[in-house]
Amino acid sequence: MATDKLTIDTPEQVHLEFVLAGIGSRFMAVFLDHIIQFLIYLALFIVFLIVKGTGVFSVQWSIWAEVVLVFFNFFIYWGYFAGFEILWRGQTPGKRWAGIRVIKDSGRPVNAFEAIGRNLVRVLDFLPGFYGVGIVTMLLNAKNRRLGDFVAGTLVVHDSPAKESDLFFNTPAKTDYSFPQAAKLTLAEADLIEAFLARRLDIPPEVRQNSARQIANMITTKLGIPPDARPADNENFLELVVKEFRNRARYR
Repeated sequence: MATDKLTIDTPEQVHLEFVLAGIGSRFMAVFLDHIIQFLIYLALFIVFLIVKGTGVFSVQWSIWAEVVLVFFNFFIYWGYFAGFEILWRGQTPGKRWAGIRVIKDSGRPVNAFEAIGRNLVRVLDFLPGFYGVGIVTMLLNAKNRRLGDFVAGTLVVHDSPAKESDLFFNTPAKTDYSFPQAAKLTLAEADLIEAFLARRLDIPPEVRQNSARQIANMITTKLGIPPDARPADNENFLELVVKEFRNRARYR
């Protein structure tokens, strides 16, 4: 299935454009993730056999070791996807390799509840065999969502490479402007700024200018920055603010 572009209007009336991930890229991602899971299972099982073969543990300790092994297997199966998507902001090793990411249907990054929710439903998407229900569900809706995505309100989109994202910051390394007030930003506000900066080249010029102005005005009001104390260029202002936010070690 070919990928499609999706435009999302955020609550702040900012237009963000994403490219939906198709079945092919999602299959590659989950295939690699399952290989990694299998290798982890295999490593744990080999360690268990080696330790058990040494005869160090008594029969009672061997039983407890088997219980621990079962627990770790359960944790790996249920926690692998959710854990990585929480820590890596919507990505697993497979998704990172395939260049895709899970986001909210509002364009914002997923939180812990959404990552856990979409992956608890994975067992249903897997039925009756390798993601049979999930694939059929993706084919029947325009946004390529599986059941877990519907439950959690999420989408899977193609990600902007890190090197490509760096090119979006056009402000010089040294500037006369400083915005220590950026520490007052919330993660959601910083996420909105970065999402816009990363996608702005894909947005029509007029929409891009209006979006930049709306976000800049919102941030200026929130941080209490006088209009004459910030760059006239809205995008440069947003770049400086988010850089300051990053430098204060409160992001990523």
